[in-house]
Amino acid sequence: MTNLNVIEAVRFYIMRMIEDCGQNVKGFVMDKETASIVSMVYAQSEILQKEVFLFERIDTIGQKSLKHLTAICFLRPTKENLEALTRELHEPKYGSYYIYFSNFIEYNYIKTLSEADEFACVQVIQEFYADYLAINRHLYSLNIPMTYQKHYEWNDNHLRRTVQGLISLLFSLRKQSAIIRYQKSSNMARTLADKLSTTLMRQADFATSNINDINQTIVLIVDRREDAISPLLNQWTYQAMIHELIGIKNNRVNLSQVPGIKKELEEVIMNAEYDEFYANNLYSNFGEIATNIKGLMEHFQEKHKSQSKLESITDMKAFIETYPQFKKLSGTVSKHVTIVSELSRLVGHYHLLEVSETEQNLICQSDHNAIVPKIKNLIKDDKIQNEDILRLLCLYALRYERHANNELDILKNETQKYRQFPEKYIYFIQALLDYGGQKFRQADLFKTQTTMAITRQFIRGLRGVDNVYAQHAPLIKDLLEQLLRGKLKDTLYPSVISKDQIMQNNRHTTNQQNQLQQQGQQTKPSEIIVYVIGGITYEESFHIHMMNEKNARILLGGSYVHNFSSFIDEVITGTSSNLFVESNELLTAKGR
Repeated sequence: MTNLNVIEAVRFYIMRMIEDCGQNVKGFVMDKETASIVSMVYAQSEILQKEVFLFERIDTIGQKSLKHLTAICFLRPTKENLEALTRELHEPKYGSYYIYFSNFIEYNYIKTLSEADEFACVQVIQEFYADYLAINRHLYSLNIPMTYQKHYEWNDNHLRRTVQGLISLLFSLRKQSAIIRYQKSSNMARTLADKLSTTLMRQADFATSNINDINQTIVLIVDRREDAISPLLNQWTYQAMIHELIGIKNNRVNLSQVPGIKKELEEVIMNAEYDEFYANNLYSNFGEIATNIKGLMEHFQEKHKSQSKLESITDMKAFIETYPQFKKLSGTVSKHVTIVSELSRLVGHYHLLEVSETEQNLICQSDHNAIVPKIKNLIKDDKIQNEDILRLLCLYALRYERHANNELDILKNETQKYRQFPEKYIYFIQALLDYGGQKFRQADLFKTQTTMAITRQFIRGLRGVDNVYAQHAPLIKDLLEQLLRGKLKDTLYPSVISKDQIMQNNRHTTNQQNQLQQQGQQTKPSEIIVYVIGGITYEESFHIHMMNEKNARILLGGSYVHNFSSFIDEVITGTSSNLFVESNELLTAKGR
């Protein structure tokens, strides 16, 4: 059984590219997307140790002749990249070219490159399936920040990119067959499932694959609209907090807005593969991080004390040998102390603990009469940001959408009375109800409908939770627990098994086909690959990590990793009414 580790899968391909070129001195040519894919799993210093001395972008490639270098070209198979590569081969700058596409390439692309290779410089054209961002070992993204179009339908380009990304993911993990299950209430999920199934059939060599393996892996396609709560919440684990309060983009964190920040710390890299403290604390809560950062500083001070005692030649020699590790530790300490200090400042300054407790009570308790005065008091607190008041109004709108004494309009009026609340935010509340309100959802998101759900919620309340700020568990956790037990309802999450797949094996009757489909819906899977249309959150990643710690084998991915800010933009882009967008464009035009 292969290891479900996306970082390992992508690193394998990149190392293969470099090793295939032998001992030659190399240049690495990438496009914007493949540059991000590589940087997520490899530090540039590590690649430099492999005789790679130049990094270039295919769209900005220089003119200087470098005939002594071998070019490793790692590119997405797009029309733009093909055109740029064709121009390069007409006037080759490098001595030879090893070309790797991150996904399947059409035959006519190969033909075009062959015709352009007048100087016979191309040594290899190959497909290496690394067409996604590997974030954590169990977490991946396709880096599509705006999935939804007007009326929540697929944009053709986004659908094609999503299918390519998922095919690449499956092939990089050696999963050439899988049961595909999808959320029935989502047209986008059904469309993606069908397209993925037919594409997988067309690309995979099922003549050599074992049909019995089909039950080993399940691909579960879910729509973000089914759980609009998770992206609204403040977060309290390290990785999630950084993304929510500062922002993480391709493992980079911009700290330029931090008061008194040093120049060298304005942008830092947060990569668990190269940062032991970060790896050990990705899922630590805020209280644990404060304790652990103290331990890191004490360890550094001990190292610093020992390094300062240079009393002999032996001491000096030892210092020189350990200096790179000492310098790395120094950088690690500076980075994390700066980040933790900034997180602490933001939490205190904006009263985020009080906000978060109210958020959790909103979604996990059901006392409407108690929560409304609490929100009103927070609206009047000028230390609390508009964004956090918006979170509370949105959670209230979703939680009490059909409550007999719904006071959403009163709360919005209170907000307008005491705050300079942007029109965009008021619009977002209604857009969110169109996006993920009860008319779309098929799940009992607040556990309020069935007797069993109410009983589970009551028992959980009696047991209590370790952390009042972490009472919420995202819907995906519940779905995956059902799936692992073989209890996920096929009426809500049916499966797609291509008829072509059965026909190509030429060994199965219609009855056997139906039996396979039933197995896909009832089997307890050994592996699950999740894709969330509309994006995922680091809270969800934390819960998947905890499930994997208990011997589950789950990968989580989606179109994007959202924090509240990016989620607002995603929802507004996909709203069924485009009046806000149009009015904004009109105002912008007048401003010009």
